[in-house]
Amino acid sequence: MLSLTPLPALADNYIWMLADAQGGTALIVDPGEVEPVIDALSANDLRLGAILLTHHHPDHIGGAAALLEHAPDARVYAPVDDRIPVAHRRVGEGDRVEIDSPRASFEVLEVPGHTRTHIAYHGENIVFCGDTLFSLGCGRMFEGTPAQMLSSLDRLAALPENTRVCCGHEYTLANAAFAHRVEPENEALHARTAQARALREAGRPTLPSSIADERAANPFLRVDVLPEEPPLLQTAWASDRVARFAALRAAKDVFRA
Repeated sequence: MLSLTPLPALADNYIWMLADAQGGTALIVDPGEVEPVIDALSANDLRLGAILLTHHHPDHIGGAAALLEHAPDARVYAPVDDRIPVAHRRVGEGDRVEIDSPRASFEVLEVPGHTRTHIAYHGENIVFCGDTLFSLGCGRMFEGTPAQMLSSLDRLAALPENTRVCCGHEYTLANAAFAHRVEPENEALHARTAQARALREAGRPTLPSSIADERAANPFLRVDVLPEEPPLLQTAWASDRVARFAALRAAKDVFRA
């Protein structure tokens, strides 16, 4: 049985740890810094077997080199991107990542938009999606186009509804404020917001969410079903779904709660 733990890091990042307590091994996803990982491994008497990286931003790879000094036998999997210097294997669309310790298997999905080489890892009823899909939101488009980002979100939304969504930041309540302006009558959004607020008040992460949660409440996965033009948009609500998504993302870029 594999246990899944989000490790808080930096200002609002999560480093994900998937561990086999019986076997005493763990894999780590997107280590933006090293100390939370070393502390978690030590506290749980775990050995690091693998590191999965989703994209090149420093807050997702900054601790990888130091972790390899701590665990030189660990294998690093990363997208095909020279901006990630520490990688034993470069992976892309359709590749499979088979990890022996802990035993786990993932399919690689290319999900460009936030960055041009962003990937996600889907397996073990989990998707490690980095900064492409957030709970109740999505990543900024630093290198990609609206069409690319929407296509990537469509791919993630098509995963089985019970898939656990493991993204890279604790943005849920901030995203909820925007989502309520977009779809104020959405009861699933009200329920998810209340749940997230209670978790944060208890000092707990709002993640993982699920694909079902996001389909029901995340406005960026709902461009085809939103009932009317959100009042906060600066441009007309287009009939073209890519233009609708682009308008939503542009509005989120300047939104202040």
